[in-house]
Amino acid sequence: MNDSKIWLSSPHMGGKEQHFVKEAFDTNWVAPLGPNVTGFEKDLEVFLNDDACVAALSSGTAAIHLGLVLFGVQAGDEVICQSFTFSASANPILYLNATPIFIDSELETWNMCPIALEEAIVDRLKKGKKPKAIIPVHLYGMPFKVDEIRVIASKYEIPILEDSAEALGSTYKGRKCGTFGDIGVLSFNGNKIITTSGGGALVTHSKKMKEKAVFLATQARDAAPHYQHSEIGYNYRLSNICAGIGRGQMEILEKHMNLRRQINRFYIEIFQGIKGVTVFQEPSSNYFSNHWLTCITIDNNVIGATTEDLRIALENVNIESRPLWKPMHLQPIFENYPYYGGKNAQQLFENGLCLPSGSNLTVSDKKRIYDALQSFFSINL
Repeated sequence: MNDSKIWLSSPHMGGKEQHFVKEAFDTNWVAPLGPNVTGFEKDLEVFLNDDACVAALSSGTAAIHLGLVLFGVQAGDEVICQSFTFSASANPILYLNATPIFIDSELETWNMCPIALEEAIVDRLKKGKKPKAIIPVHLYGMPFKVDEIRVIASKYEIPILEDSAEALGSTYKGRKCGTFGDIGVLSFNGNKIITTSGGGALVTHSKKMKEKAVFLATQARDAAPHYQHSEIGYNYRLSNICAGIGRGQMEILEKHMNLRRQINRFYIEIFQGIKGVTVFQEPSSNYFSNHWLTCITIDNNVIGATTEDLRIALENVNIESRPLWKPMHLQPIFENYPYYGGKNAQQLFENGLCLPSGSNLTVSDKKRIYDALQSFFSINL
């Protein structure tokens, strides 16, 4: 096969990344601190606005873990988490020997269902356990039902740890995702809308909390001439080299987000005449998705084929696609933990597929994708 691989979402450089990385080497700032780290944090704070205070970390997972630590989560506590998500949303709960309580999705945004969320809180309270935090996720760049979730969180006085790992640049009612929680989380993994090769960030509205996060992320070293530690710390700070990549990426974030939104429209046009296929879109003008990944669901009663059939067909012509996230409550490691809701998340997993969505897809790439999709559906309709 001569056609090169079309990836689901590959890194897309803008050109200035090497400048900042070279500067780090030239000045010997090859460490988990330095001007690139400070500059990257400032760039993110300016972009997010809303008095955001950002601590750059080694991963989004590290940010979730530190967020739970800052909320005081300890062994035996309960943390509510969206079930339909990547495992990194839930794994840090187990790092702390706490108990995850999983919540089903609603079908407008595919994110945490407010009805199931309140049912879970009421039931846990009846059992004598008040959850210590709520982790809703902006899945695939789509904002969750922010107003409804915040009302419930405020009603029961439970802090929100906002997983915005997939949603940098997305907005709800004009406000940037990552700024709605008591603590927000960003990810700059290699497949995200911008990347630092690996990295993440913790977002707060408090300079004091940011300073505490940085303290914990640098091994919680006390202010002393010798190495003294009064708290458990972590090696979670982002390196100055990786932050240099991030500074270059921030310069083209808006451009790359617009390109991903164009890819979403590309798929909408392809499927507009095909009954039984639905492209994941914003439910109203209140929602603005970066469309990190464009996803579809297939009604196999109409199409006569499944998303797995389509995935294999694309794989056979060297085009990567991926099933939607398998819900956490169906995962072997999490299946014995409490779950509230119905089967929305399960049905989305069974009937959904992520399609190539990178901002670096070429005209030739899109033609190959178009031809492959047209071929598949002409055979199966």
